[in-house]
Amino acid sequence: MFKQYAALSIVAPNGERIAQGLKTLEVRSWLPEELPLRNLVIVENQNYLLKDGDEEMGRAVALVDIESVHAWQQHEVEAAQASRWAEGYYAWVISNIRPFVTPIACIAKRRIYLVELM
Repeated sequence: MFKQYAALSIVAPNGERIAQGLKTLEVRSWLPEELPLRNLVIVENQNYLLKDGDEEMGRAVALVDIESVHAWQQHEVEAAQASRWAEGYYAWVISNIRPFVTPIACIAKRRIYLVELM
């Protein structure tokens, strides 16, 4: 029986860093439509999906919750596993990380989208 989940694609190696609990903030230029986001599937893929309609195969690596979002602060570079800080971005606070024992092949798309997993 398949179940539908909201998903967010993250470029490698940051999906694995989230699954391992190393990356506790996801930095985005946009805000989610609603909060909290519970049971959000993190899909790790290889390339940045830059325009609407871009997609590629990825792998679901974890379920997480996003309880809150705030303006990204300069002191949060390490928590975001970022190489540098830039103004005007949002930090999505990642919690309740549940890594999958075995990653599951699935599609990676832009923004928040739906996937079906067993």
